[in-house]
Amino acid sequence: MGGTIHSTRLSVFPLAGAILFPGLQLPLHIFEPRYRSLVTDALARDRRIAMIQPQAGGDQLFSVGCVGHIGEVEALDDGRFNVVLEGIARFRLLRELDVTTPFRQVEGALLVDAQDEALSAVERASFEREARHFADAQGYRVDWESVARLDDVALINGVSQIAPFDAAAKQALLEANTLGERCELLVQLMQFFGRRDGDDSRVTLQ
Repeated sequence: MGGTIHSTRLSVFPLAGAILFPGLQLPLHIFEPRYRSLVTDALARDRRIAMIQPQAGGDQLFSVGCVGHIGEVEALDDGRFNVVLEGIARFRLLRELDVTTPFRQVEGALLVDAQDEALSAVERASFEREARHFADAQGYRVDWESVARLDDVALINGVSQIAPFDAAAKQALLEANTLGERCELLVQLMQFFGRRDGDDSRVTLQ
């Protein structure tokens, strides 16, 4: 289970459906002026941007997000950016700060996730079996030999980040405290989504 280390000021990029996990990467195209300002500010300081999802229907933010470090960056002539964020740590939102910057800032408590988490052989086999069914049902082409070589954390977090679920489902995956809990939820979501009509492109927990 993740533990809290300390609180820190974070500049946030609220983006529905965009989830980042520690150790993974998230490519972003930055075009809105306030988020171009956010990237410029981050590059001048610590290269950190905190990704967090807004709740449906308003400015309220979910309670957990992930801090990313700007790795690759391409500054375009018209002021836009292409960046690749590298996940550092999940964080819990404590409060939003009153700021004069065009982008929002919060106080967040960084969460420490166990680095040596692993699934049992039964959990891993169950997940891979359900993932195969899900991929087949959705028409995805997957290199299963490469999947088999991934460690448990990279596999579960990677699928959680890219799965075609809605914002609430992705948030539930991000908030799961242990790898086992996240794996179990992923299996449930794939089973649920696999039973939906083909007309429904996204699964919802709402």
